[in-house]
Amino acid sequence: MLKLKKKPKKTVEEILTVPKGDRRTLAYVPDPDKLRNSADRRGLKSEESGAQQEGNIHDKLRMLSLRYVAEFEVMIDLARKGKPVRGRSVDVSATGILIAVDDLSQDSFRVGGNVQIRFRIPPGAMPEGFESNVKTQATVVRILVKEHDGQEQTMVAFEFVKPLTEYFQKKRWGYSVYMASSLLLFTALFVMLMRAESVIYFKYNSLLYTYSIIAAAFLLSRYLFGSLYRDVPINPVYTPGVTIIIPCFNEEQWIHRTILSCVNQDYPVHKLEVIVVDDRSTDNSPQRIQETIELIHKEAERFGTRDRVKMLLLEENGGKRVALVKGVEMAKHDLVVFVDSDSFLEPTAIRHLVQPFQDRKVGGVAGRTDVENKFTNSITKLQTVRYYIAFRIMKAAESWFDSVTCLSGPLSCYRKELVLKHSDAWLNQKFLGQPATFGDDRSMTNYILRTHRTTYQDKAICSTIVPSDMGVFLKQQMRWKRSWLRESLRACKFIWRKEPFMALFFLVGLIVPIAAPVIVVYNLIYVPLFHHVFPGTFLMGLLLMALCMSLAHLFFRKSKLWIFGIVFCLFYEFVLLWQMPVAWVTFWKSTWGTRETPQDIEARNKKEARKQKRVNRKIGLPF
Repeated sequence: MLKLKKKPKKTVEEILTVPKGDRRTLAYVPDPDKLRNSADRRGLKSEESGAQQEGNIHDKLRMLSLRYVAEFEVMIDLARKGKPVRGRSVDVSATGILIAVDDLSQDSFRVGGNVQIRFRIPPGAMPEGFESNVKTQATVVRILVKEHDGQEQTMVAFEFVKPLTEYFQKKRWGYSVYMASSLLLFTALFVMLMRAESVIYFKYNSLLYTYSIIAAAFLLSRYLFGSLYRDVPINPVYTPGVTIIIPCFNEEQWIHRTILSCVNQDYPVHKLEVIVVDDRSTDNSPQRIQETIELIHKEAERFGTRDRVKMLLLEENGGKRVALVKGVEMAKHDLVVFVDSDSFLEPTAIRHLVQPFQDRKVGGVAGRTDVENKFTNSITKLQTVRYYIAFRIMKAAESWFDSVTCLSGPLSCYRKELVLKHSDAWLNQKFLGQPATFGDDRSMTNYILRTHRTTYQDKAICSTIVPSDMGVFLKQQMRWKRSWLRESLRACKFIWRKEPFMALFFLVGLIVPIAAPVIVVYNLIYVPLFHHVFPGTFLMGLLLMALCMSLAHLFFRKSKLWIFGIVFCLFYEFVLLWQMPVAWVTFWKSTWGTRETPQDIEARNKKEARKQKRVNRKIGLPF
């Protein structure tokens, strides 16, 4: 574990997938004037790229056409015998690759000729699941001379005979699907078998084995209901008005990309509004926001951006809730979407996100959040698997009962009338006399869930920047545990009015994590020391639960990061779990720990004052 020091740390360089830039700022926005060519670079006809295009097909075609800037070594085996040609990739997609080769090798290629290409896609060069060795057939589609790295170089563009999506599907079919599904089933059966053993030994420690049986049944039921989950399909004619609100505080590094991703949506122009609310940032965020909005206005004015892309600068720092409420009060549409300032929306995110609102009883919807900087280091890789399972399995399971307990901050949508109805209570919320300054998403979800349904859309996707520093990560986790405990206690007042199984589901989900530290101490410390019994059964159960997480990730994502699910579970049991007892006795605290809120400044000043008193006492000065 990294130890936090007072002196500044070296900044971690984030590893991000870099899509190749498009000459059009708003490449995915439906063209109101029909000025684009009949077919764009994604292979979609412009008149079909909007509401008429079925969601799944649209997403698949987009994945095939997206190009990523990436440099790695490529070996090209020519049809005739001879030494392979060595080159470096310039950009790559699922359907082709552009390679820079030596000028002396240009005679080796002809347009229409077939070659074999060998390369390894490094982690982060393309989306998760593509990092692997590739050996495939390709066709030369064009040869050109371009400037690369400051000098002219021969570039050869190749089209893969089979898209990489099909290549990996065939190559990894047994590896990722058959193996994951069979092992997942085996793991679930083995867990149930071990719980049957708990029934046999129930009389020796009824409390312990009751917990064991309940915990196993609870986790397995989540995987069951998560596997049964299905998105609300896209209704082509359902496009309600939407206002996206982006609260910003000191996010000059990411806010440009966040704003562009929110504006560049495959959604009717006159039905989408974006409001960026700066909460008196102390860095260059306001200037960056203004520059981005001016760029959008300049390059895409015919999309009506001056009327629907706005910035609001608050007079004083009021916190995230104040920024969001101010944005909602400005919103002109009936649905409001909250997006964090370091999160980036997929072009079809809003179209998918609004679909459940066709049911008037739905008050809020959460989208799926993936990790953007997943390949930066081991800390971000752990979070990648955890995030995916938390959304695709855990939230999906809650959505089965229309009772998602946390509409997450990176991407969530609400009915405007409900947010305004609860805005005063939300802004002035206190717990044990302390202002609630974090857990905004879970708190608002509680207000909505009292009277309405909350659900989840897996195809409404955004990605977010997660902590890559251990100290920041641990502070974030402590803050989340405090808000989870506080808001879970609030939810107990009304959750019993929901579907009975969901209410039971919620209460067990509250008891299991709270009791977990006690159970771990009993099994790993008390039993070995006082009964001289090695806790093999407990450790085996822990490993099997970790396997459930990893194999589910492998099954759905077909990614080599699946192994970090096991690592995360072990890290949770031996590190993160022990934040829970601290949260028990400090869950009323209102400091963030990772940003300078007024409460953080006050807490820091008090700490410094106490330190100064100790120093004065030692040297004999008055207090």
